[in-house]
Amino acid sequence: MNAAFENPEWLNYHHLRHFWMIARHRSVTRAAAKLNISQSTLSEHLRELEEWLGERLFNRQGRGLHLTDAGRMALEHAETIFTTGHELITRFRQSDQKRQRILRIGAVGPLSKNLQFDFIQPLLADARTRVVVVAGALHDLTRQLQDHRLDLVLSNIPVRADLEGNIFNHPLGEVPVFLVGGRRPRGPHAGFPRSVRDVPLFLPTRQSDVRADFDLILASAGIEPFVHAEVDDMALLRLLALSGEGLALVSKIVVERELQSSKLRFMQRVPGLAERYYALTVRKRFQNAWLAEIVEAFRARLKVLAGR
Repeated sequence: MNAAFENPEWLNYHHLRHFWMIARHRSVTRAAAKLNISQSTLSEHLRELEEWLGERLFNRQGRGLHLTDAGRMALEHAETIFTTGHELITRFRQSDQKRQRILRIGAVGPLSKNLQFDFIQPLLADARTRVVVVAGALHDLTRQLQDHRLDLVLSNIPVRADLEGNIFNHPLGEVPVFLVGGRRPRGPHAGFPRSVRDVPLFLPTRQSDVRADFDLILASAGIEPFVHAEVDDMALLRLLALSGEGLALVSKIVVERELQSSKLRFMQRVPGLAERYYALTVRKRFQNAWLAEIVEAFRARLKVLAGR
């Protein structure tokens, strides 16, 4: 066996690249021609990689090669490794004037798309900055943050220090929460919380801090809500609000454009209720001055929104 495989902790990236090429071209013959090596050498490298991993990476069906489950997992990692390597080479070969800064941002799935857009919009004005936005569950994004695959995570949920001790919550601000609808509820107008009695409500799911606080407010007032739908996607909550079939509980930033265009006919602030937003990093301070400036500008933007 190749000496590179004698250390069980060492991965032979040369052989991994050869596997990557075979997987991309679905053929040992075509990959060998592309790499300018013999088919027998390429097949031997694939065999050694499979032996070291302890898994078959391809199944041969007729004249074609098809990835096994282990092969698909290996290909996913290989794509990340070699794509990142290409980016590294490209960045160092560029002049300082042309070199792009890559900012990888994670966004918790239910987070408002309006908020995400407002955060990245100033970055788009700089042609030297490339923004990569990845949506996902908080625990998946914090893992990528810890592995330095992300620079920052935008979240409406802070991480617990006892669970993620090396991740820091940077408060961005808070935005008031409203009940909004495409038309006014039937019946006489009343102040909150009596205004929601017997009104169909579209609410965030119970995993949301806003939902938990809202339920507590209604329970304290002795009101049993009429929950028509529970949704963890802010874009869908916005559409439900526009339907006119009930009232949606959302932060102001979710429906800011609809309020400005008067598409929403009813709006009632929930006293004392706000949604808080955070930037999560693995450092107490932002590593890049330009990123710190973006964060500060966004904090100012949220303050203005909260005050209107």
